[in-house]
Amino acid sequence: MELHQLHMLRELGELGSVKAVAETLSVTPSAVSQQIALLQRQVETPLTRKDGRNLVLTEAGKVLAAAGAQVIDAMATAKAAIGTYQDDTSGTVTISGFHSAGQALFAPLVRKLAALRVTGDARSVPQLRFSDEDVAQQDFAALTARYDLVLAHRMDHSPPWPQPGLRVIPLAREPLDVAVAIDHPLAAKTAVSAADVVRYPWVSSRSGYSPADVLMAVGAMASHPVEVVHRINDYSAAAALVSTGEVIGLLPRYTSGPVLNPGGAATAQVVLLPLTGINTRRRIDLLARPENLRRASVLLVAQAIQEVMAELTSG
Repeated sequence: MELHQLHMLRELGELGSVKAVAETLSVTPSAVSQQIALLQRQVETPLTRKDGRNLVLTEAGKVLAAAGAQVIDAMATAKAAIGTYQDDTSGTVTISGFHSAGQALFAPLVRKLAALRVTGDARSVPQLRFSDEDVAQQDFAALTARYDLVLAHRMDHSPPWPQPGLRVIPLAREPLDVAVAIDHPLAAKTAVSAADVVRYPWVSSRSGYSPADVLMAVGAMASHPVEVVHRINDYSAAAALVSTGEVIGLLPRYTSGPVLNPGGAATAQVVLLPLTGINTRRRIDLLARPENLRRASVLLVAQAIQEVMAELTSG
């Protein structure tokens, strides 16, 4: 049964005529008659009868109209509840982030929202729930089924995110730089080429992730195979291995700060060098389903993430 049909049946019982219902609902009398006739086809018991020139409800019609009124009231309550839910900025927001994004963004995001509690109404600040999900590019979009917001990355040259049913908020285009120990022979350079780095042993990610994609381009550019000694996706572990001077690697320029400088710049044991001649930029985007971005709490967090990323990339 359609809600508007139940509404018309209820109004017929209240107002006593098809004409009065039509005037109240700003439709034609024929439209009212048609919808009530469609409703009648769904039940075997007559819902209306003629009373002179008017159409009035039978006892069965009155029972259905009363039940319809309860349905209409429940729907109004549901709409009000969802409206409150969507407008509530203090709701819980779930966020997934790949490892380097989580290391760089999660703590500053918590601090930024904590500052709102100090300067405003603490009850209006969203509650955050973080998870780390470092997956291959083709699997990021599916994470929006489990999280309100998904921090995702892909290389510039890779296929775009699937657009149907997905909203994409661009955050940054981040280069992957060559990482070397501070006492490595390459450390004195301001930038390196594929020919400079191709003959050194490497720590890289597993296949299907950004560093591995860039290393394939390095080997192609230098016309020489790249020796990958270690396959490690975690940038902290990769940076630790680079710091030994035994291997070099690729680390993201903006989001690897917590990995490279855990105690401040003075403690850094790894330096980053731009790689020339190859596009090493990856896109960092925020993915979400459209219905989630209708919630005020999710929008507030998405805006805060954009601000944190802007601060990170401007330094």
